[in-house]
Amino acid sequence: MIPGVIAKRYATAILELGSESGQLDQLVEEIGRAAEAYETSGELRAAFADPLVAIATKKAILGDLAQRLNLGATAQKTVGLLLERRRIRALPAIAARLREMADQKRGILRAEVSTAMPLPEEYFERLQRELERITGRRVALDRKLDATLICGVLVRVGDTVYDGSLVARLSHLKETLLPN
Repeated sequence: MIPGVIAKRYATAILELGSESGQLDQLVEEIGRAAEAYETSGELRAAFADPLVAIATKKAILGDLAQRLNLGATAQKTVGLLLERRRIRALPAIAARLREMADQKRGILRAEVSTAMPLPEEYFERLQRELERITGRRVALDRKLDATLICGVLVRVGDTVYDGSLVARLSHLKETLLPN
């Protein structure tokens, strides 16, 4: 089955489960933490993918991981189900799709903000207010550091990009001064 279809099916089921139990925000956060741990650990991915590792051993590893990540019972059972059904590779895609669907349900628009260096919290608050004014929707900021920007800020809101980085300005200046 296509990974996007798998992600959508599982994310929809988790969304409904979280909505019914009133734990949607918690579930989104926990599934996201589990996906991040899976994605960043090559050893964990290798252990879960290895057919020679018994399912009982995999579940023991998952139990230890759930304890370290402070996952609730629902999130742990969800990841366990993915493990049993050999769909664990889809966990990062499921987590991303689940967050999208939960944001859509709450009317939140995600904005990815990349900065060259850490900026004061007041800057992000002003940026969030301005993006909310421009879009007419509630906005949540996902912050990232990107030293390649040299200086400035790059903001992605859906398909729209606001590029206030020094790299973009230098590129524009180069195009202006050196036409093809």
